[in-house]
Amino acid sequence: MRHLLSLLMVVWLCLPGYSQGTGTFWLGADISGTTEMEARGVKLYNARGEERENTVLMKELGLNAVRLRVWVNPKAGFCSKEDVLVMARRAKAQGMAVMIDFHYSDWWADPAQQNIPEAWKDLNYKQMKKALAQHTRETIQLLKDNGISVQWVQVGNETTNGFLWEMGRASTNMKQYAGLSQAGYKAVKKVFPQAKVIIHLDGGCDPKRYHFIFDGLRQYGAKWDMIGLSVYPYWDQKANLTTSDDETLEKCVANINALYERYQTPMIIVETGYEVTRPEAGKAFMKQLISAAATQTGGHCHGVFYWAPELEHHYPLGAFKDHRPTAIMEAFTEARP
Repeated sequence: MRHLLSLLMVVWLCLPGYSQGTGTFWLGADISGTTEMEARGVKLYNARGEERENTVLMKELGLNAVRLRVWVNPKAGFCSKEDVLVMARRAKAQGMAVMIDFHYSDWWADPAQQNIPEAWKDLNYKQMKKALAQHTRETIQLLKDNGISVQWVQVGNETTNGFLWEMGRASTNMKQYAGLSQAGYKAVKKVFPQAKVIIHLDGGCDPKRYHFIFDGLRQYGAKWDMIGLSVYPYWDQKANLTTSDDETLEKCVANINALYERYQTPMIIVETGYEVTRPEAGKAFMKQLISAAATQTGGHCHGVFYWAPELEHHYPLGAFKDHRPTAIMEAFTEARP
């Protein structure tokens, strides 16, 4: 009987959502579009049809963290540092941890586009580092001044080939990409010394792109605290990186474990998603991903964040239909204690 109880205790401690030896396993979502949706009159509901504010709904669904992107000078003001403060306050009110994701652009930044903000276009490299550091520092200082504790900060979004192109394009200017990243790292630490600085790449199943970036950063002395991964079976298969959901999962877990061995750096899956038109398959994949990240990585993967679950229509990988959560979100609800 004592052996059975001990075995049950080990299983219990490994479940997602419970505090483990490495700390809490985080279940989160990027809900950066919340205020823009509200401005357009979009209302969200829980599965019972009861209206909910997005942050409250995410907490109700079992999430304990949110991720919020920051643009430098967005035209409509959404995802500016002031807008991010509005959303971060809501997260704090729900007792949820906050991840800040700097895009270092006036709009979307990802592997296909890393456009320099309009106000920074004429800066030289030294000036660019200063502008990046100032923007980073001012944003998280604003949060700190308003009582928001930031747990993680992404210095760039999906910087698979660097950011602030062409100046910080990693394939042609790795040294400058590293220098710009280090400027962001130092700016974060001045405001929140305990915050974990994340470098985030896409294609979490593909070790080559991670070796390219992190070997380069290490070569030029840039620091980071965590590696952030995007894990999307849909995009991996479109890019011919994998041929199935199972292969994406298997290769992602293998990559996480190998990256830890190579860099001794903890991981976190900062983006994932599944085709909303296949909710049961999406739930199954998310349950597998959460479980694998929590129990098959030696405690080195600290969480899983879904990207924009509430987003519908033009985006295929949300997790809502008719402004209500689909079965996909049940994977997160069922993973909580």
